[in-house]
Amino acid sequence: MKKIRGLLAFAFILLVIPFMIALLYLRPAKGRAIRQACAKLFVRFLGLRVDLVGELDPSAKMIMLNHQSFLDVIFMEAIHPKDLCWIAKKELGKTPLYGHALKAPRMILINREDKKGLLFLLKETKERLEKNRVLAIFPEGTRSKGGERFLPFKSGAKVLAEKFHLPIQPIVVVGTRSIFDLAKLSVGGGKARFIALPTRSPLSSPSWYEEMREEMQQRYKEELLSLSI
Repeated sequence: MKKIRGLLAFAFILLVIPFMIALLYLRPAKGRAIRQACAKLFVRFLGLRVDLVGELDPSAKMIMLNHQSFLDVIFMEAIHPKDLCWIAKKELGKTPLYGHALKAPRMILINREDKKGLLFLLKETKERLEKNRVLAIFPEGTRSKGGERFLPFKSGAKVLAEKFHLPIQPIVVVGTRSIFDLAKLSVGGGKARFIALPTRSPLSSPSWYEEMREEMQQRYKEELLSLSI
């Protein structure tokens, strides 16, 4: 059954995503609505069991999530009340479909090897915030390979939050890797959970970033046990 759903997910990506990308280029003003409708359709079409615990805070200007699967992006696009602006590495913009899915809605793609990358990131961030978009970032920088411990958090998210004094909502992702692994054509089975923690300010403590990571890590371990993943 997982393989069948995996094939259905692959077919959805090949048939529906190009249509969505075309609409994003043709109707940029409707970009948020287009992305959300497509994400909701994807989750429902595959019958994925995903829960949101807690409430998403519309006043938060940045969300930070641990990263397990491409489903992390899809589900947040489906449920978040604001127009998200994902921050990703520039290499992802070169992939055939996903690249245009990032470029068309003007996500921020950064080159980590470029010495001017930080200046570019600050400039692009300021522009998106002025358009009332909410930054979405995986502070680990890449997908984790499972296990009980997060990867180290990179400094980029911290720099942005402190520079622009952004209220941040941390979100703990549990189980998405187990129910959505497109590389193995394995989709479905089990249950995933997104836990929205209270929004915090980078001005709350000099060590707020480390404290937030520990809070997320602890909640992750608790949820991991409760889902028996």
